[in-house]
Amino acid sequence: MKQLILFLSLILMISCSTDKSSDKQKWAIAIHGGAGTITKEGLKGDIEKQYIESLQKALETGKQVLNENGTSIDAVEKVIRFLENDSLFNAGKGAVLTNSETVEMDASIMDGATLNAGAVAAVTNIKNPISAARLVMEKSPHVMLIGNGAQIYAENNGIEMVDKDYFITKKRKEQLLNRKKKELDKHGTVGVVALDINGNLAAGTSTGGMTNKKHGRVGDSPIIGAGTYADNNSCAVSCTGHGEFFMRLVIAYEVSSLMKHEKQNIKEAANKVIHSSLEKLGGTGGLIALDPSGNYAMPFNTAGMFRAYGNSSGENFIKLYK
Repeated sequence: MKQLILFLSLILMISCSTDKSSDKQKWAIAIHGGAGTITKEGLKGDIEKQYIESLQKALETGKQVLNENGTSIDAVEKVIRFLENDSLFNAGKGAVLTNSETVEMDASIMDGATLNAGAVAAVTNIKNPISAARLVMEKSPHVMLIGNGAQIYAENNGIEMVDKDYFITKKRKEQLLNRKKKELDKHGTVGVVALDINGNLAAGTSTGGMTNKKHGRVGDSPIIGAGTYADNNSCAVSCTGHGEFFMRLVIAYEVSSLMKHEKQNIKEAANKVIHSSLEKLGGTGGLIALDPSGNYAMPFNTAGMFRAYGNSSGENFIKLYK
């Protein structure tokens, strides 16, 4: 009898050990395509379907990387490159136009395992700014390069460059003309946060900024701690919204800080910075965040936010509205 009990205990221990090991190897990914006045009435015709299909493809792209034991950094870069190549979103090919009818793009990426980070700002002819940001992170001694210096460094290191006309689309020209009659467009970014099977978090953000912005304006997206942050000991965060407020509140880092120092969970921390701190200051926008267990938060205080989530347990969703 004692031998039977010992045998059963051993089986239980092995089972528990296996379950814990499985939990540690879970992966997850969250994506945003910007927050703002996103309503069903505003996405007429096939536009809603186009956004859903694009977000689905982006999600599948990231899931494939992670499911094949790829790193969270690889997943973040690959998904953001996909979104930068899709003119639906305000990043890369879909970047909005400045007051001077040009593009000035920003991007950043951060590795939660090492706290290494890279960013580029105000670049005009780098096809995929997120790849330039990763180049800065991995190959340079710096965190951020801007303008012409960033472009020279990217081109010298093999990053694909394109003519500036590549970014000029009819849709963005029309938006600029309409916006010049009104006010600044305050929203529009893409971002990804990911957790890989090794337990490493990563975050990345890319944007064209604000429609009709004045020459040289830079928002929160390339600012580590404001628009992007990742730390394996807390969370990975990518923000979207009116960047001036996100910079003043250092929102991405604040989520991490609340988790580490006030022991809040991912949803509590994320909701507090968006629905309390940001709203009190008069800012609008949202964020996506993942913790080391793959738990997510996606709060926003606008009419909608393009967002998607998937994990190794089979949970998947795509949402556009509140």
